[in-house]
Parts: sequence; structure tokens; C-alpha cells
Amino acid sequence: MNAKQLPQQLQSVQVMVRFGFRLAIMIGFAAFAGAGFGRGLVTLLWMSALICAFAGLAKREMPFAAILNHWDEMTAYVALCALGTGIVQHV
Repeated sequence: MNAKQLPQQLQSVQVMVRFGFRLAIMIGFAAFAGAGFGRGLVTLLWMSALICAFAGLAKREMPFAAILNHWDEMTAYVALCALGTGIVQHV
């Protein structure tokens, strides 16, 4: 069974699991960042958003598709980056 035959819900679940694993890895790396946890996490989130944008472009995924894809993952990283930036600046 190739990827085009998978049900749409399964592909969206895979994107959510991929997002969770990447976020857990970023939190682990940010814990040991020399600039501090907050700044390290914001930097990693920003870089992940860029990587997801490039992956979405490379795979020619539609930004507003019915299933989750790299563009939705990028949007989540940008939102978390903005939230983290606001928290880091006020602490």
C-alpha cells in the first residue's frame, strides 16, 4: 500500500505524531542550550518553521488542504515561537 492509498485521517495523525516527536526533541535540546531554555526553544521553533516551509514547497503541498501537512505544522511552530518570544521578553 503506497502513501496515496492511505486514508486522509491516518495521514493527519502521522503529521500530529511527527509534530509531537519534533517538539519533544526540541524541548530536550533547548534544556541544554547555552543561551537559556526560552531563547533556545524559540530559536529551534523558528528554524523548524523554516524547515517545514521548505519541505512544503519541495513536496508541493497545498497550504489549505483537507488533511494536515507541513504547512499546518509550520503554522503551529510559528504560533509557538510567537508565544515563546512573548514569554521570554517578559521574564
